[in-house]
Amino acid sequence: MRMTFRPRLVLTILMFAAMLTEGCFKASKSPSRSVDRSMMNAQSNLSPFVGHLRGGIIGGVAAGHAPTFTLSEVSAYAAEVQRFVATKHTLEMIAKENELQKAWQAAADYCGTIPCEVLSSNITNKTEQDLPSGHIALRVQPDQLKKLLAFVESQGRVAAHSTESEDKTGQVVDTEARIKNLTTFRDNLRAMLSRPSVTVKDSIEIQGQLTEVQSQLDSETAGRKALANETEKVAVDISFRVEAPRNNRGGLRQIWNALRDSGSILAESTAWLIMAVMTLLPWIVVVGPLVWFIVRWIRRWRNYSRAVHTEKAKD
Repeated sequence: MRMTFRPRLVLTILMFAAMLTEGCFKASKSPSRSVDRSMMNAQSNLSPFVGHLRGGIIGGVAAGHAPTFTLSEVSAYAAEVQRFVATKHTLEMIAKENELQKAWQAAADYCGTIPCEVLSSNITNKTEQDLPSGHIALRVQPDQLKKLLAFVESQGRVAAHSTESEDKTGQVVDTEARIKNLTTFRDNLRAMLSRPSVTVKDSIEIQGQLTEVQSQLDSETAGRKALANETEKVAVDISFRVEAPRNNRGGLRQIWNALRDSGSILAESTAWLIMAVMTLLPWIVVVGPLVWFIVRWIRRWRNYSRAVHTEKAKD
């Protein structure tokens, strides 16, 4: 099945689309107003097809006949949209305690020999409470990923390996559309500023808008570079650790650990006892005499009661 386009009708449609696009820029009184996102997505997604259609129309009109397109061509060009996916690999490596720092340093050094960059790295030495550990975050070219993973896996034993993917096509398309629209708006402002009929008041207002548009354009360009860095490279997050010793190893070691910790436990208990005594001491000073007075008064009252009963019994 083939579709035949009339040159006059197609040219009318393209002129209407161009007027609609120009109207979007004129409708924005200031560069701070954002352009409709759905329109930008449609314009960006259909740009390959529109370019092919425009070329076919021009060629067909020049040849003196109406251009024709099949449904398969329309579907192919409409569906031709590049995908932008951010991929991240997370590895957990286990190395020997005396080789952990060496493995961590070797991964960072190997990254410098290939198209790769180190985003962050840190290492923690062994303490009484924690075992040594290391971490390094890399970003590598996709074609060098297998080499990097093979080298890292040779530095120890892989405990876990996970992969995450995030589709950022929508963010990239939106950012590119905003850059394109802001660039056109900036060029229009520059053209308006260069007109001889522009007054001083209009010139100041245009320069203010031009500065704001350029600032937004720089921000969007930096955001696009960040997205390109995420989608064109693969993030690799590597953690190094040593295997924790089993609790049932070495009975003498457990006894030694208990004796070693007994001193700190005794010190903590003594400290709590001192704190308790110091907390209760003011209350003892205040309440002690009052309790002694009450007990003494009760005893006197009992003795008096007994004496009264004894006299009544004699009578």
